[in-house]
This record gives sequence, C-alpha cells and structure tokens, in this order.
Amino acid sequence: MTIQHVSSFGDGLRKWRQHRRLSQLDLALDAEVSQRHLSFVESGRASPSREMVLRLTERLDLPLRDRNALLLAAGYAPIFPERPLDDPAMGRALDAIRRLLKGHEPYPALAVDRLWRMVASNAAVAPLLAGVADAALLAPPVNVLRLSLHPGGLAPRIVNLPQWREHVLDRLRRQADAAADGALLELLRELESYAPPARPARRRPAREEGPHWIVPLEIETPAGVLSFISTTTVFGAPMDVTLAEIAIEAFFPADDRTAQALRSG
Repeated sequence: MTIQHVSSFGDGLRKWRQHRRLSQLDLALDAEVSQRHLSFVESGRASPSREMVLRLTERLDLPLRDRNALLLAAGYAPIFPERPLDDPAMGRALDAIRRLLKGHEPYPALAVDRLWRMVASNAAVAPLLAGVADAALLAPPVNVLRLSLHPGGLAPRIVNLPQWREHVLDRLRRQADAAADGALLELLRELESYAPPARPARRRPAREEGPHWIVPLEIETPAGVLSFISTTTVFGAPMDVTLAEIAIEAFFPADDRTAQALRSG
C-alpha cells in the first residue's frame, strides 16, 4: 500500500489510520477527541481545525511531508518548510552534517536523503568505491542502496552478499511500509530484481568471521577484506522536511584488522 494522493483530508486520514492498523476508537483516544467527531471528520461531515490536523498527524507519526499534504487537503497552508541543503537557512544544519562526517574519519560515513541518495560523504568513502564497474552508478545523485546491490556496483566485492542483501532489502521494506512511500517501493522492486554475481560470495575463515549479533558489511578491497558495522543518526525534532529526511550512515570497524587498515591509510 502507498499513500500518495488523497481526494480529501478525511480520505487521507482514514487511509493513514488504516495503514497504522488503528481503529477510529484507538486514534480518537490517543488524540483525545470523540470517536463521533473523528468519524465525522473522516466522512467529510465535519471540517477539522488546523490544530486538530496537526494533532492527528502527530499521533499517526506521519513524515513531515505527509503532514504538509494533509494540511493542504484540509485547506490550510503547510507549516513545515522544505529547503534545499544549500539554502542559507540550512547553513548550520549542513555544517553539522559535515562535522559529523569529518569527525568520523578515518572510518567511512555518508549522509543520505529519504530515497537513499548520497548528499555528502567523508574522505574514507571514496577508496571503498574504487573499481566500480558501472560508472553510471557513481553519477550524482548516487543511490547508495543501488550502488551496494547492483551487479555492476559493490555487490561482486561483498563477501557476505546474501546476508547483506537480505539486510538491505528488509530495512528498505520496513522503511517503505512505515512511510507508505511509492518511490521507496519502486526502489525495493528494482533491488529485488538484481541477479546475484556470477561467482558465489566467498566466506572468510572462521577466525576472521564478523560479529554474530549484527549483520556486518564485509567487502573486498586492495587492503584485504574489511568488515564494518553501521549506525544511523538522524536530527532530533527537525522542523524542516529536508532535514527530517536526512540520515547519517556511519560505519565502524567490526574487527581489529579493519580498524588497523583504516588507521594506517
């Protein structure tokens, strides 16, 4: 299911409520309104106030761009701006992103938007991309999930490709479902269609196996097989659509050998 276009506020509210698997009573209790009034709003028999729209969309945990869309559907102006990162008003946020990426060196880190397009990266990322067979995958905007799983991208060098592929697809599947985002579902279908590399993924010796409590990214490089675990950082309480959709993907060494290889350059 995707929620892209709605005919009215009530239509959009009902679709999101059902997508969140909530009854009218559940949402009414959470938003502290009567079920009768909520029913009237969904059916179009009552018009919600601006404050009611914001309360309901907050309780439904909608992405900021979808809160704006429902404000418009209810006849109100959007309240969450959507500025490009190079807008002067976003200067401090962009500076914070750059500082986070730079401060993570010598380990790789990058910033992505909601569609997994890379908007910034630190100096440790470029060496991992050397030797990508399909140069088109490196043309901006680089989609990091496509680059990771495409047969002409990093996939042939990912040692644990079956595990990494399932991890990536599962994460994208959950993200697309939570956001009811058609563009993410299209990306998911594209990634699922990729054929695996001709050669099977090579397993590392048991003594070099990565951690068992998380799926690492194990990738072949001129320095040998490097193993990473990743973390995701987002801005707290963002009030801008663009900023709300930015995530920092930071990669940490999963073993001492990887840490030493990166520190020694």
